[in-house]
Amino acid sequence: MAAIYDLKVKDRTGNEVALSEYAGKVLLIVNTATGCGFTPHYDPLEAMYKEFRDEGFEILDFPCNQFANQAPGTEDEIHQFCTMKFGTEFPQFAKIDVNGDNADPLFVYLATEKPFEGFGKGLKNAALEKFAKMNNKAFGDKAYIGWNFTKFLIDREGNVVARFEPTFDMKEVREAVKAELAK
Repeated sequence: MAAIYDLKVKDRTGNEVALSEYAGKVLLIVNTATGCGFTPHYDPLEAMYKEFRDEGFEILDFPCNQFANQAPGTEDEIHQFCTMKFGTEFPQFAKIDVNGDNADPLFVYLATEKPFEGFGKGLKNAALEKFAKMNNKAFGDKAYIGWNFTKFLIDREGNVVARFEPTFDMKEVREAVKAELAK
């Protein structure tokens, strides 16, 4: 059994959830924020969820407020925002830290398996990289995640097979999910 299935997380109401409940499914695990320039990613995420959930696909949404305070609300406020504005139906968990001494073990594990390799090329990506470095300087060697809407693709055996920074095209994420489901 893969190490990811040994981990437990809290759902948005504070109940403990064993990730082993998702064994055998293809997962996309995402750290999110409601006030971020990447918040519109909720639309293609929900579209993927609706398209693929019957094939054994789950999206696990973990709100995080560590990037320019872009997820300041409570779990209930964040959930209401996501369901009302984007119609999200995929599981949303408790707000967590993804960097620093209090980083959730799930994201430490994910980032250790697939470390940050940059936001890609282009002026916008370079600007985000500079801003992220300033934001994450306080976390030092415990800056595991570069920014909101970093996505990790997990295969049916629990292996971390891909990492997508928020600057990656959502069509590329969809194609990777589709390919993983076809295996």
